[in-house]
Amino acid sequence: MAKTRIGILGYGNLGRGVELACRQNDDMEFAALFTRRDPASVRPLTAGVPVYAADDLAAHRDDVDVLVLCGGSARDLPEQTPACASLFNVVDSFDTHANIPVHFANVDVEAKAAGTVAVVSGGWDPGMFSVSRVYANAIMPNGADYTFWGRGVSQGHSDAIRRIPGVADARQYTVPVPEALEAVRSGANPELTTRQKHTRECFVVAEEGADTAAIEEAIVTMPNYFADYDTTVTFISQEELDRDHAGIPHGGSVIRTGTTGAAGENTHVIEYSLKLDSNPEFTGSVLVACARACWRMACAGETGCRTIFDIAPALLSPMTPEELRAKML
Repeated sequence: MAKTRIGILGYGNLGRGVELACRQNDDMEFAALFTRRDPASVRPLTAGVPVYAADDLAAHRDDVDVLVLCGGSARDLPEQTPACASLFNVVDSFDTHANIPVHFANVDVEAKAAGTVAVVSGGWDPGMFSVSRVYANAIMPNGADYTFWGRGVSQGHSDAIRRIPGVADARQYTVPVPEALEAVRSGANPELTTRQKHTRECFVVAEEGADTAAIEEAIVTMPNYFADYDTTVTFISQEELDRDHAGIPHGGSVIRTGTTGAAGENTHVIEYSLKLDSNPEFTGSVLVACARACWRMACAGETGCRTIFDIAPALLSPMTPEELRAKML
């Protein structure tokens, strides 16, 4: 069986998660790593994988079937994904929900011009949670949707904080409001604002001499990330961050409540939940499944941008159609 050759751009937590996922899938080969750091300073866990400078991507178009982009959504992916889609089949985890339509359009132009396939906004939300929302809405049109995240570390939000001048390091936790979660699970269909559903907790290491008041103001007023939430900012030392916030857990639930019956007399609750010890390792596993689908679509002659909505479930699985029908139905 020919393996799909995976390239990884960026070797932080998510990049290592993608690498580990490749190890668990016999049809995947981690073929190349690209980094903005000095390639000589980066050693992948997988022996023998070549490490190249990110600036040399174009020279290795023939070495990779699908390039998985592991940068942040705040500043990296809006530029990287369209640029890389002009060279490779690509997968990313762009997760700024409000900006996905624009991101999709920008990537679609480049992928169609280059004859490549790009899968954007893979992961679990957007991603697996998105699929659950579509199925639940299709099945139960008379209802309401709710999404609760956490308690867990958001990589995208943590990255957005680290981009603020004067920030040395940071972790951001998304925390569901317990009363709101229980009200939804009861089938009461409460009307909840963004602020009523979640709070955000930020633990920040400031650079020496940095203006902490300015950093806090930049965080709590940041659109698309913190402005719509009750956000607390706590400044701690690097030692405290490393000791108390080293893990990257996450999870959450996407819930749809609704009714059926002649008079809406029957109430139903659909809930899909995740509890993750490692957000980047799980997200990396989703991206590798998306990379499998991406390569299959490319081999079928498709071009352009796709999201998880456009991918048939069978394309994500390493099983054959016959195996899926025998084991999964």
